[in-house]
Amino acid sequence: MQIDEDRDTGEGENEKRSGIIQSVSIATRFLNVLASSESQLALGELARRAQTGRSTAHRYLQSLVREGLVIQDQMTGAYDLGPSILSLGISALRRISPVEVAARHMKALASQISASCGVAIWTDRGPTIVQWFRSSSFSISTVSLGDVLPLDNTACGLVFQAYLPKSQIEAVRALQPASFRGCPPDDAVLKAIVENKGAELNEHIFSALTGKAFPVFNAHGDIACVVTTVSFVKTAESERHWDKLDSAAQLATEESGSKTRT
Repeated sequence: MQIDEDRDTGEGENEKRSGIIQSVSIATRFLNVLASSESQLALGELARRAQTGRSTAHRYLQSLVREGLVIQDQMTGAYDLGPSILSLGISALRRISPVEVAARHMKALASQISASCGVAIWTDRGPTIVQWFRSSSFSISTVSLGDVLPLDNTACGLVFQAYLPKSQIEAVRALQPASFRGCPPDDAVLKAIVENKGAELNEHIFSALTGKAFPVFNAHGDIACVVTTVSFVKTAESERHWDKLDSAAQLATEESGSKTRT
């Protein structure tokens, strides 16, 4: 439904009733249209995508141009995102911690499924658990906060190996005892992890348990941390832990400034 460009939209009255400033919502709509476009857009196309009339689009875009949020090509008249948007985006990214974002999603997931849920980061000793949330319906766990995980015998370790440079992996491999770290995965295993966006591995100590892990990326597209679950194999299947952890990792990646996981 298009906003009628030739009649008063009654914004003031609507805003009083809803508590929402409609003009801000409409302006944001134009910014989102430009953000999702791969190139600058003409006025008519912007109006069509934002579902407004041309004159409405023109008024809003000129206001955005004046504030530096949008720029207009003087030759073609087309519009694009302006320098102030870049400044705002950079400031927002500086405030985002992918680990904190991931932890929030893992805490929520632990309240929804029968699994322990955590976040691991890469350190000079290997994958290290920095956040760990226990589910009220699952009390068994082979790891806890602060634990360093085996490089090859855990889903977290395999995910890090799939995305980090080999030099970083080998530095940790030299530190972790062979009996602790396990046997190095071959290239086909690591390739499959990237293709599947995650890893799944039954516990080598307790075979009834399974660990799952997915990467979370930062705004630069680098792996920032890994989100993981530990649960009973049968429970993981019935409660679809793989899909739910995958979804949580995707949301954490998006909130950390990256569109999708590579």
